[in-house]
Amino acid sequence: MEPLVRGVWVVAYRELLRYAQERSRIVSSFAMPLTFLAIFGAGLNRSIGPLTPGVNFIQYVYPGVIAMTVLTTSLTSGVSVVWDREFGFLKELLVAPLSRAGVVLGKAAGGVAVALIQGLVMLVLAPAVGVSVSPGLVVKLVPLLVLIGFAFSGLGLVLASRMRSLQGFQPVMQMVVFPLVFLSGIFFPLNNAPRWMEVLSRIDPVTYGVDAVRRLFLAGASAAEEAPVLGVRVLGHTTGMFADVLVVALLGAALMSAAVWSFNREG
Repeated sequence: MEPLVRGVWVVAYRELLRYAQERSRIVSSFAMPLTFLAIFGAGLNRSIGPLTPGVNFIQYVYPGVIAMTVLTTSLTSGVSVVWDREFGFLKELLVAPLSRAGVVLGKAAGGVAVALIQGLVMLVLAPAVGVSVSPGLVVKLVPLLVLIGFAFSGLGLVLASRMRSLQGFQPVMQMVVFPLVFLSGIFFPLNNAPRWMEVLSRIDPVTYGVDAVRRLFLAGASAAEEAPVLGVRVLGHTTGMFADVLVVALLGAALMSAAVWSFNREG
């Protein structure tokens, strides 16, 4: 157990230290969510109006943007793996007296910590766009964001374990991130989407994470519970919070197991 704990701590601390030292990365990491919020949120809020009584477009989009911030940051945690491999540090790390599972979990924990920091910063900005945030919401939201972060850090690590260069990793990440984001219902209710898009959204795991975050934000809006802006229809049933969290948790367990297995195969 000690090599596992040591591996998690050492690697996670290094990831956080690297993030704190790269100011350009800190600034650029907010570029995409803030751009999407400005274009799809503030830009369309007046044009579209309320999606349901008591819930306007920006209140609908903002939870999805927070989920997207955590998702994209967690996924790109795999970049550090590819970077370390290119410069030879990963080989040294794998032959060190550290558990390989600890190395993988440390990479994931570091990525999740960074993602959580960015998600909390987005929460601080919420009142500026008319989205209310309460202490109770934050208490419930943090564990959910951590779960989402670990699940998609696992995906980033699985992809990174098979890549040998940053030039090859970056386009693969773009091919993965954009379909996951745009099919997840961040910017529009999927239950009113075209049939083909609704079908694809059901197999997009991000959909369930976004829906869970949105449920926390709109918990006080009774009209949102009745209108088709929450939940994912699967086999004639609409998912609730428990089902959403279960899907993300199972996905995370599977992906982290796959990442550990893949790293154990490395020489």
